[in-house]
Amino acid sequence: MSKQLRDNICEERIFSSIFKKHATDLHNFLYYKFGNFLNPKDKTQEAFVKLWENCSKVTPDKAKSFLFTTANNLMLNEVAHQKVVLKHQQIAKPKLSTNESPEFLMQENEYNKKLQRALANLTEPQRVAFLMNRIEGKRFKEIAEILGISTKAVEKRIYGALEKLRKDIKEL
Repeated sequence: MSKQLRDNICEERIFSSIFKKHATDLHNFLYYKFGNFLNPKDKTQEAFVKLWENCSKVTPDKAKSFLFTTANNLMLNEVAHQKVVLKHQQIAKPKLSTNESPEFLMQENEYNKKLQRALANLTEPQRVAFLMNRIEGKRFKEIAEILGISTKAVEKRIYGALEKLRKDIKEL
């Protein structure tokens, strides 16, 4: 019986420890890869629900891979769904009011557009590694473990991203 418990994660204690260990990293991975518009928190929760539904089939050492793959697929499905939705409706942006000067707002808006375009121009591996390092504050070694690559590969991605961001923002 104890061997069976080690082979799957249906025991609440094991599942809970997996949730505590991977939930934040999974959410951040989805956020960095797809942005906030597609609700990475919801997809993180859905991935854990699917893990629980398949708990007898998934061993603890395969749980992380299952979670990241499932969450990534959920986000890709959501992207496809949003493309269909956008074809059938027009998105209206709410008007925001602020106490800032119009000149400041215009400059801020222009810089944000430049930054978003520059980030969008990065390759996906560069963007994920860069945001994990700069936004979340993860060290190269931690990023390497999460992404399953070497520390040198993480360094190369981040430095490449920095060079490209400097160049793109300067040109814009």
